[in-house]
Amino acid sequence: MTGYEAKRHAMVESQIRPNEVTDTALLGAMRSLPRERFVPAALKSFAYIDEGVEVFPASEGGPARFLLSPMVQARLIQLAEIEPEDKVLDVGCTTGYSTAVLAEIAANVVGLEPEPKLAKAAKTNLGALKLANAEIVSGDLRDGWAAQAPYDVIVLEGSVAEVPATLLPQLKEGGRLVAVVTREPNMRQGKAYRFTRVDGEASGIVHFDAGASPLPGLVPETAFTF
Repeated sequence: MTGYEAKRHAMVESQIRPNEVTDTALLGAMRSLPRERFVPAALKSFAYIDEGVEVFPASEGGPARFLLSPMVQARLIQLAEIEPEDKVLDVGCTTGYSTAVLAEIAANVVGLEPEPKLAKAAKTNLGALKLANAEIVSGDLRDGWAAQAPYDVIVLEGSVAEVPATLLPQLKEGGRLVAVVTREPNMRQGKAYRFTRVDGEASGIVHFDAGASPLPGLVPETAFTF
């Protein structure tokens, strides 16, 4: 077992499995995918720590961008109850790690990323891994990606004050949306919610505490209130 393989194994056994993650397909994906590929070269040694890893610095246009911590990532994906035939929209995919994980367990995945440099990196990473059932598109996170809707599942890869109302119509009937919702000023500590669309309406239920960095451009004024 190589150094990174050992770190992946340790991540799954010490961070993910002890935190109620039991989905075998998800565990297999996170055990096999090279997370170190998706972080800056200077941070590869930190790719498997039990917290988020910065992949793009903060700017005047928005907050710094992070991969979710492995534990939060795994629990959020498991919460969505993804089936092998599902189509998934991955909102705020940064360098593509989350999209790659989702592509291992779903039929089709669309990774949405507004920052051009991150979108380019995500495309390169997915191409290198030959994940033909995933693609990266560029656009405002608030708009989702209606061109390929409806989706069985939508995953938000960071915290939001509220869930954008524009995403709800992009879910199929019975579709699920998972997100970390927070009211904290720093937007980093919140609750993991699962929203389910039934008869055209969505209701959200809290499932666990979760920390996540904020997603750019998602503000309360354009939100679906639950």
